[in-house]
Amino acid sequence: MKAKKPGRAQRIADQIARDLAKLIPLEVRDPRVGLVTITGCDITPDYAHAKVYFTVLGSDPAETTEGLNAAAGMLRNHLFRELHIHTVPTLHFTLDESVMKGFEMDALIKKAIAQTEASEALGAEKSGEADEKYIDEKDAR
Repeated sequence: MKAKKPGRAQRIADQIARDLAKLIPLEVRDPRVGLVTITGCDITPDYAHAKVYFTVLGSDPAETTEGLNAAAGMLRNHLFRELHIHTVPTLHFTLDESVMKGFEMDALIKKAIAQTEASEALGAEKSGEADEKYIDEKDAR
């Protein structure tokens, strides 16, 4: 048996993600599926299963997941025609929560920056008052 090339699974996963990004808007007619963006794909070493990560805009993520998983067989059939590999993996669609976590992290960072700026401004005001008191005491001598 011939040894597999390193990185081949990742190249196939990337190609599956690119092909699905083109196929979903054209072929999936399910009303549950809104505006879908494919964000990544992981494939098992035996090429039997592929976990496809997506984000959705304008639709319920749970319904979109159901719609995409219902269309997975049809999409796999289209991929079989496009890809020239022996085994086309079974597709499993999963909502990519990393984007939402990124938005949450961004909001937390903005909140922390705003709090820091507010405390620095408050500290500067107190520092200015302390300087005025020191100057007034010095003038009184």
